[in-house]
Amino acid sequence: MANERQSRTILARLSLVGIWLAMALLALMAGLVVLQVAARNLADLGLPWADELARFSCIGLVFVGIPALAGRQALVAVTILPDMLGGRAKTGLILISDLATLAFCGLLLWGFAQFLPRAGKFLTPALQLPNYFYYSLALLGSVFLGLVTLYRLANLLRGRTPSAGFADSTDPIGQIE
Repeated sequence: MANERQSRTILARLSLVGIWLAMALLALMAGLVVLQVAARNLADLGLPWADELARFSCIGLVFVGIPALAGRQALVAVTILPDMLGGRAKTGLILISDLATLAFCGLLLWGFAQFLPRAGKFLTPALQLPNYFYYSLALLGSVFLGLVTLYRLANLLRGRTPSAGFADSTDPIGQIE
């Protein structure tokens, strides 16, 4: 029981970090868009570094936000069939969905392992950052999504409902035990 509580706490904290990081990336992206509009319309000036940083923020927002939301059971999903079936059929469909998510994470991580050694030696055009930096949040988000999915699968195999998540759904930020 203590080991489960510890893993639940770790994943809850990672989820919270993911949400705060996603909010920071969203704020950065919004600020960069306002800066770009002002620079182009008021100063007739293009800022390629701002475009590149906004793209990095968008990639990071998606890849860091999805695992954090998945851990909180807050992703948009079509659940009409599992809800109609209920019981073991619903559990089986959730199991298939989580196994597909885990396979996706594995393929994504394998793709990163194949792609980054070749692409990592190149620099981004405006900021001159290595591609390792550019794809770091996508890699981190993929690992986190895999961990969240493994946690969900472990709970499902123990007979616990996966809808419980590891954060309190009544609190928007989530409580950490």
